[in-house]
Amino acid sequence: MATAAGAPPSFEPDIRLEDFLDDKLQSTTDLDHLDTLLASVEHQRSQLQSQLDDANKELEEARRSSAEQQDALSKQISEFQALQRSIDVRLQIVAASDAPDEAIRRLEQPLKQLHKLELAHKYLELLQDVEDLRRAARSHLPQSPKAALEPYTRLKQLSMHLQELQKAADGAAVHLVTYVSRNTDALWAEMKATMSKELEAVLAKRNWPRVDVGTEIDDEWRECVEKLLDLQVPELCYSASVVPLLPIDVMAQIFVKEFRFHFMSDKMTSNPQTIGTHCLPWFLALIEKWEDFFRDNFTYILASKIHNTEVADRMVYMDPVCAFIASMLPVMSEKVHSSLEAALKDPVFLSSLITQLMTFDETIRSRFNYDGGDPEKGWGGLAGEVLDKHFSVWLEAEKEFALRRFQGIMASPDARNIDYEFAGPGKTKPTYGAVRVTDLLRSVTGQYERVRRFSHKLRFLIDIQLAILDEYHDRLRGSLEAYQSLTSTVGRTLHGVTKEQLAALEGTGTLETLCKVFGSSDHIVNTLQDWSNDEFFVTLWEQLQTRAKEREDQSNLAGGMTYEQVKDRTSSAVGSGGDEGVLFDETIAAYRLRRQRAQDFLVDALVESHHKAFSAYLKRPSWTVINADPSAVESSQLTVTAELDEPLRVMRRNLDFLSRALGTAAFRRVWRAALEKLNNLLWSDVLMSQSFTTLGAAQFMRDLHAIVALIERYIPDGSTVMSTLNDGVKLLNLPIEPKEEGVPSLKSASDRVFTDNIEAKKLLDELGIDSLSPANARHILQRRVENSE
Repeated sequence: MATAAGAPPSFEPDIRLEDFLDDKLQSTTDLDHLDTLLASVEHQRSQLQSQLDDANKELEEARRSSAEQQDALSKQISEFQALQRSIDVRLQIVAASDAPDEAIRRLEQPLKQLHKLELAHKYLELLQDVEDLRRAARSHLPQSPKAALEPYTRLKQLSMHLQELQKAADGAAVHLVTYVSRNTDALWAEMKATMSKELEAVLAKRNWPRVDVGTEIDDEWRECVEKLLDLQVPELCYSASVVPLLPIDVMAQIFVKEFRFHFMSDKMTSNPQTIGTHCLPWFLALIEKWEDFFRDNFTYILASKIHNTEVADRMVYMDPVCAFIASMLPVMSEKVHSSLEAALKDPVFLSSLITQLMTFDETIRSRFNYDGGDPEKGWGGLAGEVLDKHFSVWLEAEKEFALRRFQGIMASPDARNIDYEFAGPGKTKPTYGAVRVTDLLRSVTGQYERVRRFSHKLRFLIDIQLAILDEYHDRLRGSLEAYQSLTSTVGRTLHGVTKEQLAALEGTGTLETLCKVFGSSDHIVNTLQDWSNDEFFVTLWEQLQTRAKEREDQSNLAGGMTYEQVKDRTSSAVGSGGDEGVLFDETIAAYRLRRQRAQDFLVDALVESHHKAFSAYLKRPSWTVINADPSAVESSQLTVTAELDEPLRVMRRNLDFLSRALGTAAFRRVWRAALEKLNNLLWSDVLMSQSFTTLGAAQFMRDLHAIVALIERYIPDGSTVMSTLNDGVKLLNLPIEPKEEGVPSLKSASDRVFTDNIEAKKLLDELGIDSLSPANARHILQRRVENSE
């Protein structure tokens, strides 16, 4: 076969050929079609050969193209390397030459001019935008203030954005930012002026303010008000400070002009000294006159425009009367500050002005619910504006006045006299000076209790009130020290004593001197304790505690005072976590010490007075007088020993004086201590030192009953202090022969007492004596002369 003959010789049979032949020549009949089969095979071979030729041609073309590309790439690489070498050479030449710097310098100026030109073009575009926005806003007025707000808002945002960019650029473009800002403000002022003129025209037609306060405004008036509010609502929402409402402000201008005519011109009513008698009352009368008119006509309009805004909680925007006050206050503030120039030169006028302004502020707050635009803290007031700048001047003036009044009180002739009419019986009586000092302190409280700032209140308390209390305390302490130097041997030796000083201590002079200190100290203590429960001082203490707990900087706790300074002057409990402590702790403690010291001196003075008065009685040698009939002796029928008359007179005098000067509790405390000393004196120097006959014992009992009766007259149950002496005298008066059943004789009682302690206690119990010990009973019975015979 041709295909087989054309194939390369092979020593091994071709399996595929065999399979092909087996497939095509399966029978002898297939040999008849052998020519057709050979033709088909030849055709297929020619096609395969053609495809092989095409593939060889494409391969040759691809190889030729690849070679050409390789040659081109090699050429480009060579050209690049040549260019790089050329650049390196030129760079070296340029680096060694001054030509580039010169070229740069020559180009700097044109570039700067080009930059300025571009910047100027942008400036012009910005200024054109500003002018376009201004024209757009003007075009909507006065017909549609809401539409005018849109371009104005864009202009305002542009101005704020420029200011922010200026900060980042370290203050660049000052003129541009200022120009845009001024134009923005001017546009807003123009917009308000345009809208205000419309309302002014309406008001002029209605002859405002010569209208009936009960008049209801018409639709045109109401529409103008609503337009102004539509224009201003965004300003109200985004303004940090209080902004007077435009419609109310327009209506208030006539009153502002009237105010200036009356109080800020050359009229007599413009005198700064008359601000409290003319200016402030005129202002309040004006608000009260138009109060109902504004509320009746504008409350609904304000509510409809502002109730859904962020400032709906501010009375200054929701209440038309408060809005009216806000429009009038600037001119009043101007008047106050002009008057302040004269007040700062006259402390008396300054004090009066501050007081009048506080009263005015309080009236505005309470009468009209004016909050100044701050619903939480409220309105600071005109007085607050003044004190924020001039508090130290006012404080010094008030301190000078208070100290001068204090010195006047202390210098008055009756300041050191006891005021017996201050309180009823049973109450400690202070001196006139102490009463007037507390009245002075109350008036000082009235001066600053309406001050708004905490630091100002605390400075007033410490610098004036506590300073006066400290000075008065020093005076009381000085009085006690002077008394001690006059009454002590060492003091008289060191300082000497005049006859006048000694005369002042005669009689009840000593007690009076001490009662003045005691009563004054007691009055101050009681007053300060009452004040500590007063709402004003309780609130002030709570504020101080809160500040002391929360403030980290203790070097300036309040008003420039450190924590330690405040603590030393008020209370050691400042800043503690407990509920104890009051503002006047330290001062109360100091006055309590003076009161206790005076009380101790009073007891000592009574003891000394009694000791001197009883000196003759203690030396009486007649306790051993014998009666002819001892059984007939009755103590109740005896007269008081003559030597006891003077002690009783002195005790009566002391009791009478102290009962009027001291309160019941203090009176009983002082006399209890003094009577204990008297009991010990009579016990040791009479009962335990003298010998007694039956008559002497009865006389001693009679004398003791006289003392007890005098004490009971002034101090009910006060003689119980002398129960030991009473029981001793009772035992001393046992009869030689018993007159009553159940009463032992002197001899039987002595036998029982000396038997043993048990028997002695039984005897004392039978006699109802519970204050004596068996040893005392034996010693007392030994004082009877009859027992020693």
